[in-house]
Amino acid sequence: MGGGCSDPLTLGTVGGREVATTHNSQRPSACCFCWCCCCSCSWNEEERRRRRRRRRKSQETKMDALPSCEACLQPSEEEVRLWARSFDKLMRNPAGRNVFREFLRTEYSEENMMFWLACEDLKEEGNRSRVEEKALSIYEDYVSILSPKEVSLDSRVREVINKKMQEPTALTFDDAQLQIYTLMHRDSYPRFLSSSIYNALVNGGSCSSSEC
Repeated sequence: MGGGCSDPLTLGTVGGREVATTHNSQRPSACCFCWCCCCSCSWNEEERRRRRRRRRKSQETKMDALPSCEACLQPSEEEVRLWARSFDKLMRNPAGRNVFREFLRTEYSEENMMFWLACEDLKEEGNRSRVEEKALSIYEDYVSILSPKEVSLDSRVREVINKKMQEPTALTFDDAQLQIYTLMHRDSYPRFLSSSIYNALVNGGSCSSSEC
C-alpha cells in the first residue's frame, strides 16, 4: 500500500492453521488509524480499489455469490426514500442491503458488504465448532492480506483479530465489522445516494440487483 503503511509479510499460526500476517514495528501516524474521528483513510481505500481492479483483471477473479441470497421484495417508494435519511435504515433493510451491494460492486468494494454480512451470520451461530470454522473462513476470505477480497483494516484491529483467533468466538470480528461499517457509511454511502442505481429507484424504477 502507498503512503508508507505497508508491513512486512510473515507467516503465523491462527486458529491452528498457518496464515499470512503482518507486523508493524513502528507506531503508525494518527491519520492512518484515527478512522473513528478524523477520516477513513480514503486515499488508502482508493489505492486499494485500484490495486484490486488490476489484480482482478490479471487473475480474472470473480466475487463469490452471497452465501444465501437475502430474500427481498421490491422496495416501496417510502422505503427507498428512508434510505437517504439514515445509513442504519438502509443496512437494516434486506432490499436496501442488496441495492447498496450492487452499487459497491460497481466500485470494486463489494467485499465490504460481504464481510459485514458474514460477521452478522457468525454472531447467530451457536455451535462452537461451527463458530471456529466460520471465523477461520472469514479470516482467510477478508482479513488475510493474500486474499483478493481483503477488506481495509488498520493494524490495531488486525492485531486484535490475530489474538482473538487463538480462541475464536462469535464476537471475534466486532471491531473489524464496526470499522468496515463506518467506512461504508462515510466513504461509499454518500456516493450511493448520488448514483444512478439509487436515483432510478427514487424515480420509480425497479431494483436492478440480481439479488432482488
